[in-house]
Amino acid sequence: MKTIKNSRQRDAVLQTVQRMCTHPTAEEVYREVLVQCPNISLATVYRNLNLLSEMGMIKKLPLPGGADRFDKRVDHHYHVFCIHCGQLFDAGVEYFTQIDQAIAQKTGCIILGHDIVFQGVCKNCQTQH
Repeated sequence: MKTIKNSRQRDAVLQTVQRMCTHPTAEEVYREVLVQCPNISLATVYRNLNLLSEMGMIKKLPLPGGADRFDKRVDHHYHVFCIHCGQLFDAGVEYFTQIDQAIAQKTGCIILGHDIVFQGVCKNCQTQH
């Protein structure tokens, strides 16, 4: 297994994601990290976000038709995406392991988990439209 050296830039990226209360895009993380590391490039931020995700330290949330988002929470949980404002937030409901068991039974696969992003209109957008 390849050993990965710790780096100041990677630490800054991780701390930024952990500090942000949103589910930021790479560009949003980049803008925040620039304050601490003015010489960092957007490519370095992308590379470190992907590496941190592969290491299980953050969660990468690919959104169809949109930029990937990153989550400081790595436990199994669901998300809601507002189709009007683009906000992504935790759904706050229990994770249903029964789905994993049902799919495993049906397919014979070993299921490690699932990700569901619900699409809807957030409360703020409902009141504005």
